[in-house]
Amino acid sequence: MNPTIENKVYTNEKPILSILIDNSMSIDFFKESKNVSDLVAEFNSNVNINKKFSQNQFQFGKGLDVLDSLTFQDNESNIYNAISEANKLNIDKIAPVIIITDGNQTIGTDYEFINSKQPIYPIIVGDTTQYSDVKIDQLNVNKYSFLNNQFPVEVLLNYEGKENVTTEFKITSEGETIFRENVSFSPQKNTKTILTNINSNSLGGNFYEANIQKIKNEKNTKNNTKTFSVDVIDEQTKVLILSSILHPDLGVLKKSIESNKQRTATISLINDFKNKINDFQLVILYQVTTEFKQILIEINNSNIPFLFISGVKTDWNFVNTLQLGFRKRAINQTENYGAKSNEAFMMFQQNNIGFDDFSALKDFFGEITIEKEHQILLFQNINGIRTSSPLLATFNTDNYKFATLFGEGIWKWRSASFLNNNSFEDFDAFIGNLVAYLASNKRRNRLEVNAESLFPANSTINISAFYADSNYKFDPRASLEISIKNTITNKIIKFPFSLENNAYQATIENLSPGKYEYQVAVLGQNIYKNGRFVVTDFKIEEQFNRANVKKLMKLASNSGGKVFFANQFENLIDELLENQSFYTVQKSTKRQQSLVDWKWILFLIIAFLSVEWFTRKYIGKI
Repeated sequence: MNPTIENKVYTNEKPILSILIDNSMSIDFFKESKNVSDLVAEFNSNVNINKKFSQNQFQFGKGLDVLDSLTFQDNESNIYNAISEANKLNIDKIAPVIIITDGNQTIGTDYEFINSKQPIYPIIVGDTTQYSDVKIDQLNVNKYSFLNNQFPVEVLLNYEGKENVTTEFKITSEGETIFRENVSFSPQKNTKTILTNINSNSLGGNFYEANIQKIKNEKNTKNNTKTFSVDVIDEQTKVLILSSILHPDLGVLKKSIESNKQRTATISLINDFKNKINDFQLVILYQVTTEFKQILIEINNSNIPFLFISGVKTDWNFVNTLQLGFRKRAINQTENYGAKSNEAFMMFQQNNIGFDDFSALKDFFGEITIEKEHQILLFQNINGIRTSSPLLATFNTDNYKFATLFGEGIWKWRSASFLNNNSFEDFDAFIGNLVAYLASNKRRNRLEVNAESLFPANSTINISAFYADSNYKFDPRASLEISIKNTITNKIIKFPFSLENNAYQATIENLSPGKYEYQVAVLGQNIYKNGRFVVTDFKIEEQFNRANVKKLMKLASNSGGKVFFANQFENLIDELLENQSFYTVQKSTKRQQSLVDWKWILFLIIAFLSVEWFTRKYIGKI
């Protein structure tokens, strides 16, 4: 038997005061760091506030954290997220929110109409005076452009002020002005959109600066300039399709190749071809016969990549004498060869678009012998049985690349792809991938590096690398290192790569604005990759010229709170102390406790029983 006692425990739960402090760079930019720190100190030392409330203090930038030490160095600010996360911690509690901020949010959902069940009291810090200001509000540009082409640039300009002004907008590259335009604003017409096209004449990463000239009495010029970059690539490819016969495959190949607007395809019968083979970046040799002899000599001498497609009109006896790296012991009998996708193919990324279900291709029956290093994209499938012989294979020699497709009738594949997807896109992408791989004059590298070419100031720079062994399989055993040189100071710093998820990663922080060159090297190997990037002096937190009073007033009004400025701290304290809706709640909790746990009661019972026993034993005899 274990008797129990029911007990009620009463606790007082004070209202919670959530204090959110903006730790972003804009606070420091407005020279409000000391004011904010002083406000926090005043909350901590206020006896009446501590008597009425339990304080929870947080700092926020991109995210919300428990207050540690204010640095005012966060690159981004998300006011919406800070309020939302604080409210989640105090569901079903009395917990008004104090937010010390300039109201300038750089990321996240607009906080103005946040649905908060808790009243919000913004303390506004920062300059509230309206100054004349012109700024680049937004700049839109494609990341890539093709050589000898043009790329569009769209710039949105904004003006704040009470007078009519005229200034100049320009775009420069390497110190040279490549575009300029005079722009006029007024209080009524305070926005301007500029559209222009810029020539892409230089391969690789090209850096540009957009700038709107300072106007009279403008205080903040940090938002007058933006840097952008465009990678110029040379993918304009001319493909020659040479054939000994007329065949539906020829038209399908041309359509698929030209679905990419940067590529053109020319069809010619071998006997009619009179142009120069060097005018093309890729040649498709369709159904080779002895008439191709001279062309094959030119291809070999010029190291031009080619795609060899065989069929029932191919002269295999002639082909076998050419020492192309493959041979076929063909007999005078045809065979239908289905396709079986090889998931281990690594020369370029290619999804299985339904190859296994496509119609079989036709070619002479015979054993294929491969004499050069190759990779198989599609295996031959004969009557439902996958063989080890290639249907489509790629070769990467020291001098050029080529591929072989052993069978005619690929036009049926494009039709089947359309029936499956109601689009030619998948098949055309497959041909496009093959053409891009073959036409590229770059051999596959064992080391590939992925890095952006432009970083804003104070941002974390992440660079990833992929390293493969001699068989082009990912090698996790290597040690990679990146050396970064500032092109102005020539100072070099080095960072090791760490292995993460089948890739090597390097994280670099605190690089000052400037131009940098880098080299990623595999230690112990003569394998490296060079590149360059720019760290701009653009800081998004410095793009504002005053506190956003209007938004903060709406935030307070919509949540049932009030707005205060930094010099109105005592008024805020009075509001919090006098507000009767912020009260202490007394809660009672019922607890059932075993009598054994009440030791003093047990002791008394034992004591009384002992006294009774003693009295009866000794006094009772008298």
